[in-house]
Formats: sequence, structure tokens, C-alpha cells
Amino acid sequence: MNPVEVILAKRRGEEHAHDDLEAFVLGFVGGEIPDYQVAAWLMAVCWRGMSERETADLTRIMAASGDQLDLAALPHTLDKHSTGGVGDKTTIVLAPLVASLGGTIAKMSGRGLGHTGGTIDKLESIPGFRATLSESEFLRQARDIGVAVTGQSGELAPADGLLYALRDATATVASVPLIASSVMSKKLASGARSLVLDVKVGHGAFMKSEEEARALAGAMVAIGRHAGRNVRAVLSNMDEPLGNAVGHAVEVIEALATLRGDGPPDVRALVLVLATEVLQASGLDLDEGDVAAALADGRAAERFERWIAAQGGDVSALDALEVAPNTSVWRATSSGELLALDAERVGLAVARLGGGRRRKGDAIDLAVGAHVHVKVGDHVSAGDALVTLLHRGGSAVEDALLALEGAARIGSSEVRRPLVLDVVR
Repeated sequence: MNPVEVILAKRRGEEHAHDDLEAFVLGFVGGEIPDYQVAAWLMAVCWRGMSERETADLTRIMAASGDQLDLAALPHTLDKHSTGGVGDKTTIVLAPLVASLGGTIAKMSGRGLGHTGGTIDKLESIPGFRATLSESEFLRQARDIGVAVTGQSGELAPADGLLYALRDATATVASVPLIASSVMSKKLASGARSLVLDVKVGHGAFMKSEEEARALAGAMVAIGRHAGRNVRAVLSNMDEPLGNAVGHAVEVIEALATLRGDGPPDVRALVLVLATEVLQASGLDLDEGDVAAALADGRAAERFERWIAAQGGDVSALDALEVAPNTSVWRATSSGELLALDAERVGLAVARLGGGRRRKGDAIDLAVGAHVHVKVGDHVSAGDALVTLLHRGGSAVEDALLALEGAARIGSSEVRRPLVLDVVR
């Protein structure tokens, strides 16, 4: 395999044979092909694209480049992935919910970066919660509790990590085949047989338009089909934050309220859709009413507490998580209907308070956050509180309030996007 020929083939718009693609990717991982040649190939992919078969091949090659979890001994193995949103605490609700209905969530989750929060960071706001499990601990807990969530292993799809770092440095991130294969390679390596993807659309999402989101959802569902997995994708609205809490501890508090049968209506509605889709994909004969019943009767909340305790979390502290002591209120400057609340700006405000990372490995403050008081469609008057920031004082507060400037669009009524835009099966 001559790497120059691979680059030229893609530049001409040709479809790679599996063996050529495998030799090229694994040659890069093994240090035999230099990064400048791979960068040239990535740019050619951005320009020419990849076929459905090619994208599926690339994904399987990346998944097989490192460790692969074997979950075959566990019943109805499920996973859920979000493409990144603001206020997105759905995994914390969905995992114990589906476990209480016969599913098994054995999931590797990431940390937050930029304006979006990570599930592992949020869970670590619970005193004692241990986010690093050995493989034997992970599998045993998944079997006994039905839920195990651990931080991502560096040995899971290492080809993806190397390719992503190069994409980030060469402006080749924005390619549907490359994004889809990056997400799905880790999911295939994680071993779950059924997967629901929450593909966010809007101001607070990486996919700003429905057209982009549909293309990505279709590509990922097709990869799952080629790999023999049951994959469904839900396109959901991220023009405003999900729920009312944005941060880490504050999102856990809101997730717990949802598990106890309360919580914001949009969080509950999206969780019900995602949970129903992934349970049905796995072959469990359940409908949305069955899923709602598990929230209403306490089964999901009880499973949540068992899960948290199994990973060292102090269940007695769940109703007293540390939240930053100071508040600053951002208010409306005009009256009318709230037409939009830029979720990305709200996420950036929390990040500037210390709740986000610029680089992987940065320390963050799990107690800062924001409470959003209004939803799109609400009538607001000049001076009304729109967002309350929770912070520890200092110059970061002014930076956070500056991030919120222009986030609210207030005017006359117009057509709004629904919470769930579509389901791709």
C-alpha cells in the first residue's frame, strides 16, 4: 500500500478498498505513515466525502485498533450518545430508567469540553462517586445493578484519538463521514448491541441546521446497520438549554427531580422518547407508557441510588450537593415573547465561571452553574429574570454576564421548532 496512491485516489473521488483503508489507518497508528500524509488524506475526505460502505469500513477499522469490550454475557445491552448540548442531563436519568425496565447500560462517558458539559464531570459532583472502574468491576456492576458508567479508556479506539487530534489541528473536523466514524468507532468498541443517538440541532449544538443533523444521523444509523447493531437517532432541538439547570451539581439535582417523577417537562419528554426507542431497538416490548410508569412509581429513582452507591457515591448527600453560594441575575431588556435563548451562550457563561474547560485536563468547579427561568414561547417583561448565575464572585462574573449579552431574542410570536424533530431508524 502506497500512502500517496491512497491520497490521490480520494482526491479523484474514488472509493477505497477495505484493505487499502485498513493499511493506511493502521499504518498511521503504528507510526509508519507520517501525519502530513494523513492530513492530506483528511482534507481530500472533506472535499470528496466517503460512501456509506467506506464510512462503515473506516469505523470498524478504528474500533478494532484497540481494546473492545465483550458484553455478550449481559442481557439487552444498551447505550446512549449525545452529540453535545447545554443542560443535557439525559444520561443520568435514562441509565437507571432503562435498567429498571430490563435493559443493561454498560457505558463509557466523556468529560465536558468548551460550552457543553460531560456526564462524568456531573456525576463527580456527588461526594465519593468513583468514575474509574476496572473492566472486571465495570462488567460485574453492569450485571448486578444494570448500570455502570465509567470514564473513557485511552485504549478504546486509539485510531480515533490520533485522527481527531490531527483533524482538530488541520481544520478537517467538519466532515459527516469523519464525525460519524469518530462517534461510532467508540460505540462499536464499547460493545452494546443497541444504541440511541441524541443528535442535537440548533444554536447550542455542533449541528446548527436540520439538514446537517439529518445527514449525520443517517450516516451513524447506516454504520450501525453495517456493523450488525440496532441503532436509532433522535433529532432534538438545542435552540435553548434543556431543562432549567446548566452546570454540574445543579444538573444532577434536576436529573434526580426527574427520576422522582418531577423535573422540567422538556427533560422528561426527551428522556421518555430516547428510552423508549433504545428499549424497543433491543427487542423489549415496551411503550412510552411503560417507561413513564417506571418514573412515576419510583423504580427508576431506586435504581439510580443503587447505581450511585455501587460506584462509591454518598447517597445521603444527594439532596445537599454543593452549589456555589453567590448569585447574579441577567434580566430582560425588553418585553414580548421569548423567541430564542442561545444555549451556546448560556453554556459559555457557565464555562467562564469556572464550570468548563478550554483544554482536556483543566480543573473545573462543579458547584457553579446557572438556572434558566424562562423557556421559548414564554412572555417576558423588561426587567424579568432570565438567567441566574451561581458563582463564587470575582472577575469571572462580569465575563459570564458578557457572554449572555444578545442570548435572548424577544419579539412577536413566530413558528418554533418542536423538542423532538424526527427519529431515524
